[in-house]
Amino acid sequence: MKSFAVRFTSDKNIRIQEGQSLLDASLAAGIPHFHICGGNARCSTCRVLVLAGKGSLTAPNKKENLLKDQMHFSDDIRLACQTYVRGNGVKLTRIIRDESDIDLYVGSSAAAFTENIGKEKKVVICFIDIRNFTHFVASHLPFDIIHIMRKIFNSFHANIERNNGKIIETTGDGLYAVFGLSASLRQSAGAAIKCGYDILESLEQLNDDYFSKNFDHRIEIGIGIHAGTVVAGNIRMGNEKHLLVMGYPVNVAARLQNATKELNNNFIVSSEALKLAGKLFSGHPSLSIHLKGIEEPVNVYLLGNPYK
Repeated sequence: MKSFAVRFTSDKNIRIQEGQSLLDASLAAGIPHFHICGGNARCSTCRVLVLAGKGSLTAPNKKENLLKDQMHFSDDIRLACQTYVRGNGVKLTRIIRDESDIDLYVGSSAAAFTENIGKEKKVVICFIDIRNFTHFVASHLPFDIIHIMRKIFNSFHANIERNNGKIIETTGDGLYAVFGLSASLRQSAGAAIKCGYDILESLEQLNDDYFSKNFDHRIEIGIGIHAGTVVAGNIRMGNEKHLLVMGYPVNVAARLQNATKELNNNFIVSSEALKLAGKLFSGHPSLSIHLKGIEEPVNVYLLGNPYK
């Protein structure tokens, strides 16, 4: 009888016999693989995330497809009790490691949060922060502060959505957004840069028409944009789904936004993001800079204007 090599990351490498399910083989090898329903495709606790070798697995059967539709599984999530191996090169990991993981992934309240449980994705990251806002906060009423933030963030949000971006986090008087979750990286890089210009233009209009007239104050911001491979996935915060985007490129984009102060330019884009956009900005200054916490120097373009 044929046997195939299967690697369970964080567990061990095992041999699986032809006609033996992933669940049966892992249990026989001493892996503590959860299977509350006894391997009958009802509980989903035996599900695995396939990291490599998807083509060496059997196609989902009727039972698995039924549960997949109910739980909104992505194509790289399989039920170990219903999946068989037909070739080498399979690499996977158990999703539920012990009882404390069950509530994260099982039940009607968890179904909507398991569509994206974690994957690498190439995206464009944009950080935006309001400059020198502390003095305004200290000298104005709480209503005025929140009112201005509403105006500013409504403008940010509208421009980001118009350019197919998604806000991931807001932090006090700043935020960061990603572009490329549902579009090509090239398109997203161009959209992110256009969005930066749109935001600066909208803010200038708000300054002229509203903030200067009503508060005798002009709002200034810093924008930093970078591109690279991140880890993205959904987590549950109470009953709400929240998308996390993490990784080295996120740190670089944040540092670029911080560098707008030192370089006295309100819009800085890394050469990686600019090259992806296929745009040449020969009229804009470019330089190599060292960023705090980033080992290698980063080549950037200064696309904005000095602070007033």
